[in-house]
Parts: sequence; structure tokens; C-alpha cells
Amino acid sequence: MLRTLVVVPALDEEHTVAAVVAGVRRDLPGADVLVVDDHSSDATGARAAAAGAVVARLPFRLGVGGAVRTGFTHAVREGYDVVVQVDGDGQHDTRHLPELVAALEAGADVVVGARFAGADPYGVSRTRRAVMAILARLVSAIVGSHLTDVTSGYRAAGPRAVRVFAEHYPAEYLGDTLETLVIARRCRLVVRQVPVRMTAREHGRPSQGVVGSVVYLSRAVAAIGLGMVRRWSVPVPVEGAP
Repeated sequence: MLRTLVVVPALDEEHTVAAVVAGVRRDLPGADVLVVDDHSSDATGARAAAAGAVVARLPFRLGVGGAVRTGFTHAVREGYDVVVQVDGDGQHDTRHLPELVAALEAGADVVVGARFAGADPYGVSRTRRAVMAILARLVSAIVGSHLTDVTSGYRAAGPRAVRVFAEHYPAEYLGDTLETLVIARRCRLVVRQVPVRMTAREHGRPSQGVVGSVVYLSRAVAAIGLGMVRRWSVPVPVEGAP
């Protein structure tokens, strides 16, 4: 069985993080849980620890990309084969965790938990959905695999991808979603998706509107462009590693 680490990046998620940790422990009982507390101003770290997670508290805020890269670095140092990313806000349904890991075991290096790929579409505005569809077509062409939700942060990475992302995981805005898929392709990793269900945030409000969506699309294309022009390589595994 692959040794699995579930990484939960969390910033001010004291209301939801304990339930997320409990869901992971229930639905993927063989995995360890690492909550990366992105210098929260509330009791996120304490709630996560009380729920049974190992907590890494960052000394200052790095954003989602920096938090997840911390998780990948820990995974390589501690000898984990698989890293699964689950957001700390409760949007990701942990019942899909076994499906993501199973897709890795079936030959994928990176698995995206995708909205818009099944019978239970995630509700977003029409403008936002159009932007996401454009990005999905663009990234699908780059990675050579049909993807419907390239901005999903619900993902699993197998042994080769874990080594790549521990070294190259980008910290820039949207780098943790879009650019990582480009990195995977350029490092010759296999990217697949499985349909998942997600719920709306209970706390906070996502950006919406036509202007916001246009800005989002522009920044997303820039993130993809960075992934295409930077140099990436697959780190050589240490002796005995998968």
C-alpha cells in the first residue's frame, strides 16, 4: 500500500478544519494528515491538532502555493509515496479520496478532482463558468488529457509527481492549480481527472462579476505562460525510492 499524506492548507479556517480532518481520517483511514497553518489569526492550528492532525504553522503567510509546497517538502523528507491536497474550508468532499488514490494506482501521476465532470455540477456564475471552460480547453490541449476543472485544488500526486512538486511547486497566484498542470506535462507526468462533488463555502465569498472574471482569465493565462517558459526537470530519486 502506498504511504499517503493528506495535506490541508488552511488560513483562518477554525470553523471547518476539524471537520475536514475528521472526514479525511474517516474516508482514508490509512493516511496521515498534515494541516499547514498559513499563519492564521484564529484557532485553526489548535482545532486541527485537537482533531488528530499534525500541524505545521508557518511563521508568516505564504499563500496556498507556499503552504502546499511545505506539505510536499515534508512528504519527501518523511518518505511518503502519495500526497493528496484537500482544502481546509470544507468544500472538498472527502468521500472521493479513495477514488483519487485509486486513479494513481491505475497509472496516473497527477489526479484532479473535477467539478463539471459528473451529474452534480458545482454552481458558479455563467461568466465564471465560461472563463473556466476556456482555461480547461487550453490546459487540456497542453497536458494531452481531457480536463474539465483545471482550477480545482482537490488533487492527488503519485511518487514521481511528489518529487517534482517538492522541488518546483510554484507559490504564485494560480500557480498552485494551473501552472502545476503545465509543470506536470513538461516533466512527462500523466495527468487524469475523476469527477467529484464540492460544496459552496460557508465562510467568505468568492470573487464574481464580469470584470473580475476578465482579470482572473488574464492572470490565469499569465500563470500558464510562466509554466511554459520556465525550465523544469524530474528530480532523480534516492536509492530505494519508488
